[in-house]
Amino acid sequence: MGGAAGLKKQFESVLGSGVLEWQARRAPDLVSSGVLEVDRATGGLPRGCLTEIFGMASSGRTSLLVAILAAATAREEVCALVDAEDAFDPVSAAAGGVRLDRLLWVRCGHSAEYALKAVDLLIQGGGFGVVAMDLGDTPPAMARRISLTSWFRLRRAVEHTPIVLLAVARRPNAKTCASLLLECAREGVAWGGPPGLPSLLRGMHVQVARRKPVRAVGASFYCGWPEETDDKK
Repeated sequence: MGGAAGLKKQFESVLGSGVLEWQARRAPDLVSSGVLEVDRATGGLPRGCLTEIFGMASSGRTSLLVAILAAATAREEVCALVDAEDAFDPVSAAAGGVRLDRLLWVRCGHSAEYALKAVDLLIQGGGFGVVAMDLGDTPPAMARRISLTSWFRLRRAVEHTPIVLLAVARRPNAKTCASLLLECAREGVAWGGPPGLPSLLRGMHVQVARRKPVRAVGASFYCGWPEETDDKK
C-alpha cells in the first residue's frame, strides 16, 4: 500500500490506531476585492486567511483597501478597520462607496501594539466580514516589532471563520503567515481641468502584483475621477 494511506497505516501500526488525524484542508472561499482587475489576477480574497497589502506612500494601497471595504459593505457585511495611526478619512471613504453605517472604526492613537490587540479581540468576537489593520503610516521599524509569533496567532485565530483578515503596511511583515501577498505601486497619475487653469490631480494608475502564492501575477487599475478623453472637447 503506497501514498498517504500507506504512510498513515505505518504510523498507526507503531503508534496506535487513531493517533493521527488526516484531513485534506479545504480551499478557502473567495470574495471580490471590489476591483475587477485584481480579482482576475488573484481569484479574490480568501476568507479565514490573512491577506497582506503593502506599498510605499501614494502606491494605491489605501485605494485598494477602500475598494475592499466598499465591496464588503455593499454585500451587507459588517467590517472593522483598526487604524494604528488615526489616518482614516471617512469622507473620502464614503465617496469611494464605503457604507459607514456598516464600518467599525477603531482608532489606536499611534500604537501598533494596541492595533494588534484590537484585531485579536475583533476576530475572537466574530460577526465581521472583513477585519483590516492599517499600518500604512506606521514607521516600518515600528511595524517590524510585531513578532512572527503574533502574526501566527492572528492567522490561527482567523482560521475556520468567514473573516477576510487584511494587513496594510509599507513593507510585508507577516511573511509566511500571509496566504495572499499583494504589492501596490503607482504607475502614473492623471491630470485634468479647464483649459487655461492649473491642472488638477484627477487620479492615478495603480499596479498590483501578487507576490504570494506561487508565481507573480500583475494587475492594473485606475482610481479617481473618470479620465478625460479628447472626444470631450
